[in-house]
Amino acid sequence: MKPKAVIKITVDVLMTLTLLFLMGYQFWGEAAHEWAGAGMFLLFAVHHVLNRNWYKTLLKGRYTPLRVFLLLIDGCLFLAMAGLMVSGIMLSNHVFAFLDIRSGLSFARLLHMAASYWGFVLMAAHLGLHWGMFMKMAGKALKISRPSLPRRILLFLCAAAIAAYGLAVFIGRDLLTYMLLRTQFVFLDFGEPVPLFYLDYLAMMGTFIFLGHYISRFLRKFAGNGKP
Repeated sequence: MKPKAVIKITVDVLMTLTLLFLMGYQFWGEAAHEWAGAGMFLLFAVHHVLNRNWYKTLLKGRYTPLRVFLLLIDGCLFLAMAGLMVSGIMLSNHVFAFLDIRSGLSFARLLHMAASYWGFVLMAAHLGLHWGMFMKMAGKALKISRPSLPRRILLFLCAAAIAAYGLAVFIGRDLLTYMLLRTQFVFLDFGEPVPLFYLDYLAMMGTFIFLGHYISRFLRKFAGNGKP
């Protein structure tokens, strides 16, 4: 595997782990949350630098349904991350405290809440859009051959079960309420077991990876292909 590909995968893995860490704010405290958030934005910037050629293709080629879907997810993810960055700086009591921002804090809290959950969902969907590529690269690196049809069916059923559980958790934890700003406060259960919390969030991430992957496969196969 080429060094640039290894760096890209490493950055993506670190971003995913950092995202999961950030969602567990109640377990790690405000200072750790802010420093991890600053690290996430640094990784996000590095990710875009490594994939800068994508911007050069925006005005080239034909816009198929698949390409439009990819652009929609990536554009919304960029907006969510920008919202997190702006609101995080405004609310900072540690990393950016020297800026001494005192106005607009109520707006920043609402923006941070909505952007956090939208960012979580959209980043998982973004991973799903490129899941096939990740699996091919992992297979080559680990020298794993393409699984047989029965094994592919079994893997699909396992993925579908995880996605179904993640959807149930998404509904049960009422994330849509936060995403649509139907409340101004997030319920944080400080007594919840840490393993259970991250099991649920991994499952929810699996749901949107699953949806992103299979929606993109459907569009590629039945609605025309296009290079993102």
